[in-house]
Amino acid sequence: MESSNQTVFVTEFILLGLSAHPKLEKMFFVLILLMYLVILLGNGVLILVTILDSRLHTPMYFFLGNLSFLDICYTTSSVPLILDSFLTPRKTIPFSACAMQMFLSFAMGATECVLLGMMAFDRYVAICNPLRYPVVMSKAAYVPMAASSWAAGSAASMVQTSLAMKLPFCGNNIINHSTCEILAILKLACADISINVISMGVTNVIFLGVPVLFIFVSYVFILTTILRIPSAEGRKKAFSTCSAHLAVVVIFYGTILFMYGKPKSKDPLGADKQDVSDKLTSLFYGVVTPMLNPIIYSLRNKDVKAAVRNLVAQKCFTQ
Repeated sequence: MESSNQTVFVTEFILLGLSAHPKLEKMFFVLILLMYLVILLGNGVLILVTILDSRLHTPMYFFLGNLSFLDICYTTSSVPLILDSFLTPRKTIPFSACAMQMFLSFAMGATECVLLGMMAFDRYVAICNPLRYPVVMSKAAYVPMAASSWAAGSAASMVQTSLAMKLPFCGNNIINHSTCEILAILKLACADISINVISMGVTNVIFLGVPVLFIFVSYVFILTTILRIPSAEGRKKAFSTCSAHLAVVVIFYGTILFMYGKPKSKDPLGADKQDVSDKLTSLFYGVVTPMLNPIIYSLRNKDVKAAVRNLVAQKCFTQ
């Protein structure tokens, strides 16, 4: 039979997710829903205080507001789909909706990588060149820096999504994942994906490798400068200004390395267990990091804590 007769245009995808484990679906529906509500509340409060409190109108908190908005967008692009799949027997998603979800998730992930690098540069200038900080990190500088992060992430996602969705799928539309994750989509293609693989490799170097290297070098200079401060109180105060960002970076990149760096099991039984483990890891990666970000910045930053207290006090007073 000729290949042209075998070609079937895919109009929708089926998301397997945790369909083989219905008990897990019920349990994780409640857990993921609660975590999603915490994400919306925590990041929403952070956005509010960075806008309403004039003391937080600085580059660091401008980037933090962007990070919080990004986390809300990232989780909203996938969590409602995941929650719906937990409750729906037939877990289908239209081709166009899958492409949109893939674009948004990839764009938000790539943007966060660049944004964390921008935030590292902000901390580097603040600690290593404090006298030049108002000039280097002026509004004319930090607003375009944040905008370029969003533009770069969106452009990279547009390229990867377009390349992936142009591939022929030959009727194979079952995605072994909870969302339209790009690597899971590429596995369904019935054509050569070498261009996609090369493009993904280049994108990973640009959006993962370069920011990680930039953050690492920035913190080498930051730690060197902090250790030169004569007083213990001065060192503590300097480190406290970047400890929250460093914690977020470690959690963000540490989770990525755990997800994609662990070895694959060759045993069939072990492979099945690992498949469930990979799905759960991916599931929690999409909600744990966005949930922890506002908690970390609230606990580690006295300015944010003071702003949140003032916001709560004003709310109670008006009532």
